[in-house]
Amino acid sequence: MTRQISVEDRVPEKAPGPGPAPTGLRGHPWLTLFAVAIGVMMVTLDGTIVAVANPAIQQDLGASLADVQWITNGYLLALAVSLITAGKLGDRFGHRQTFLIGITGFAAASAAIGLSSSVELVIGCRVAQGLFGALLMPAALGLLRATFPAEKLNMAIGIWGMVIGASTAAGPIVGGLLVENVSWQSVFFINVPVGVVALAFGLFILLDHRADNAPRSFDLPGVVLLSAAMFSLVWALIKASDWGWGDPLTLVFLGVSLICFTAFAVWETKVAEPLIPLGLFRSLPLSAGTVLMVLMAFAFMGGLFFVTFYLQNVHGMSPVDSGLHLLPLTGMMIVGSPLAGAAITAVGPRIPLVAGMLATAVACFGMSRLTPGTATLTMSLWFALLGVGLAPVMVGATEVIVGNAPLELSGVAGGLQQAAMQVGGSLGTAVLGAVMARTVGNSFGDNWQAAQLPPLGAGQLDLAEKGVQVGIAPVPPGAPAQLAEAITKVAHDTFVSGMSAAFTVAGVVAVLAALVACFTRRGENAAAGAGAAHI
Repeated sequence: MTRQISVEDRVPEKAPGPGPAPTGLRGHPWLTLFAVAIGVMMVTLDGTIVAVANPAIQQDLGASLADVQWITNGYLLALAVSLITAGKLGDRFGHRQTFLIGITGFAAASAAIGLSSSVELVIGCRVAQGLFGALLMPAALGLLRATFPAEKLNMAIGIWGMVIGASTAAGPIVGGLLVENVSWQSVFFINVPVGVVALAFGLFILLDHRADNAPRSFDLPGVVLLSAAMFSLVWALIKASDWGWGDPLTLVFLGVSLICFTAFAVWETKVAEPLIPLGLFRSLPLSAGTVLMVLMAFAFMGGLFFVTFYLQNVHGMSPVDSGLHLLPLTGMMIVGSPLAGAAITAVGPRIPLVAGMLATAVACFGMSRLTPGTATLTMSLWFALLGVGLAPVMVGATEVIVGNAPLELSGVAGGLQQAAMQVGGSLGTAVLGAVMARTVGNSFGDNWQAAQLPPLGAGQLDLAEKGVQVGIAPVPPGAPAQLAEAITKVAHDTFVSGMSAAFTVAGVVAVLAALVACFTRRGENAAAGAGAAHI
C-alpha cells in the first residue's frame, strides 16, 4: 500500500505542536534561533573563507591546480548530493540530533584539515565537511519550522538570512587576515571553538520536535538514485567549463543524471515511505519557490563569481580589500533580511519576492555596464541594490518552500531549499562561465590585432584567452612598460565585455524569476499548522 503525502488534504496538528513542550530555556524559540545561527554561521563562513586560503594551501602542500579545485569541488559535491537525504534523516530521527551531529562532525573535520600534511587529506576532510554540513543546514530550518509560530516564522528566517549574509561577508575578510597574519591552517581551526560553542548551546537549548506521523522507515534505493542523479548533474556543471558543453563526457553525465532522476521519480511513486513524496510538488507555491531559489542562485552566485575576479585582477585589490568592497552587497542583505521577514509577514511573500527579483535584475543590468575604470561609489551602488533585491528572495523563497511542506517533511523541505541553491549556483557559474568563454574567444584575438600587438601563435592565444577569462593580463616577463600597459588594456577590456554579457544573461534570468515569483504565496502549513498523510 502506497503512502503519499498530500498538501491539499490536511489534518490540523496538535497545538502548540508535536513533541515535548518547551520547558524553561529549552525549546525557547529565540534561543533556538540563536543556537542554530551559530552552527549555520560556521558552515557559511567556511564557504567563502576557504577560497582565500587556497593559494597558500597550494604553495605549502605543493598541490596542483586540479588538487586545489578538488578542495572546493569535493565539498560542493558532498554537500549537494547529501542535502535532501540529510533532511530526511532529520525528519526520521529528529532535527536536534542531526544538527548536533552535523556541528560535531564539521568542527572535527575542520580540525583534521588544519592538521593535514598532504593535499589528499585536505580534500578527504573537505568531503567530510560537506557531508556534515549537509546534516546541519536542513536541520536548522527544520528546527525553526517546528519551534516558531506561524506569525513569527518569517522574522526568524529573516534573522537566519541575516546570519548567512554576515558570515558570507566576513569570510574573505577574516580569511585574508588569518592567512596573512597567522597561517592557512588557522582558517580551519577557527571552526573548532565556534563548533564547541554551537554544540554547548544546542545541547542545553534545542528541543527535539517530531511530527506524530513522521516517517518510520528509510528509502535506501531512493537515496542511491537521488544521490547518483545529483552527483552526475553537479559534476557535469562543474566540469562543463573544462570539457565543453558538447563534449561526450559532459553529455554522458547529464544523460546519467536525467536517467537517475527519472528512475527516482518512478520509484518514489511505488515505495511505501518515499524519500521525497512527489505529492509535495502538487503545491504550486512550493514548486514555484524551488524554481525561484534555483534562478535566484543562478543570477547571484553565477554573477558574483566574476565580481571577485573583476575586483582582484582588474582593479588589483587584495582578497581583504575585495571583501570590503563587497560589504554594500552583504551589508544590505544583513540589514534587509529581517526587514524582509517583517514585510513578508505583513503582506505575504509574493510582492516582496517579485520586487526583490526585479531589483536584482536592475542591479545585474547595471553591473553589465561596469568598466575597468568604474569608480568605487558606482560599484557600491549596484552592489547595494543587488543586496536589497536578494534579501527578500532569500527569506521569502525559503519560507515558501519550508512553510508549504508538512511538518513531518520540514527536513526534506530544508534540504530541497539548500539543494536548489547549490544546483542554481553551480548552473549559474557553469552557464555564465560559458558565456564569458565564448565572448572572450570571439573578441580577444580581434582586440589584440586591433591594438597592433605582437602576433600570438595558436597555443599562445588559447593560453592567453584562459587567463583573460578570469581578468589576468598575459603580460610576458620583462615586457616594456608601454607594451605591458597595452596588453593589460586589451585583456581587461575583453574581460569586462565578457562580464557584461554574463551579467546581461543573469539579469534576464532574474526577470524570469520575478515572473515565477508571481505564483508564490504564504506557506499554507506554516499558517495553518497543518500537514497530513493519507493512505
